[in-house]
Amino acid sequence: MEFHLEFTPKTFPTTIQHQDKLLLIGSCFTENIGTKLKQYKFRVLENPNGILFNPISIANSVKSYISNKEYQEADLFYQNECWHSWEHHSRFSHPDKEICLQGINQSRQLAHEFIVEADWIFITVGSAFVYELEPGRVVANCHKVPTDKFSKRLLSIEEVVTAGKQMLTDLFAVNPSAKIIFTISPVRHLRDGFVENNRSKSTLIQAIHQLTATNKNIFYFPAYELVIDDLRDYRFYAEDMVHPNYAATNYVWEKFIATCISEPAQKLMKEINLINAARSHKPFHPSSGQHKRFLQTNLEKIMLLQKQFPHLDFEEEIAYFGT
Repeated sequence: MEFHLEFTPKTFPTTIQHQDKLLLIGSCFTENIGTKLKQYKFRVLENPNGILFNPISIANSVKSYISNKEYQEADLFYQNECWHSWEHHSRFSHPDKEICLQGINQSRQLAHEFIVEADWIFITVGSAFVYELEPGRVVANCHKVPTDKFSKRLLSIEEVVTAGKQMLTDLFAVNPSAKIIFTISPVRHLRDGFVENNRSKSTLIQAIHQLTATNKNIFYFPAYELVIDDLRDYRFYAEDMVHPNYAATNYVWEKFIATCISEPAQKLMKEINLINAARSHKPFHPSSGQHKRFLQTNLEKIMLLQKQFPHLDFEEEIAYFGT
């Protein structure tokens, strides 16, 4: 008897190489993937505006990178002894207005330079619900401002598609060779309600699939389906029963590798994984000859990889094993 139906996505016709540049934008699931990509030495820029959930805020962030928008004092507001931006995550918030602005503009400048060279742009949408300060002004983060200051509503499929098409038009205008991967976060937004969460996810599913049909360089990776329909069990959620746990994110990551990463890159990842494992090794006797030989052996492996793949950054590993 089958107790589990495994879902294996088809491998993309074009796959990610280690020399590629990857821009990741969107929900906290984006950061889970970004962390793993960085562990395996991929060149990644992750969430220049911080975590974003709704497609309108994601589209607005991309527009700001392309236009190289310079944020000013008028773009900030003061709340709970900190300065904040309605377009940014609270990681940029700060009691000092100038430090807040500096962090926002430095991140935006980096994104502006990166987006025109990015080989892949990975976009994860989490919710079709938006909070508006006024009609047409969607905020990316409420920053714990009382909810009665906002109007909450569910975007229509047409609104998501329209915003997405404009974003893609702008992207391809500055980077015609970019490849886009859309995915929908498997994190369940149950504070919206069970029925409401499903309405939100279904809106995103319909809209994103319409967008992927517009260009052969736009792909869909089914992270949502892998957790909801493949794993399909509360054992794969954290204690909050909302976020996928370590086992679930690793399962999705393995599927991502098989679907999106080239075979040569996968082979290199295995070698990098051995170095990562060696670096996490805790010696009983750091001054022993055995440990010194262990350090030297791994240093030689790293130096060989650095010579073979000069575009990879092993600076931290060389410093660690070279001590």
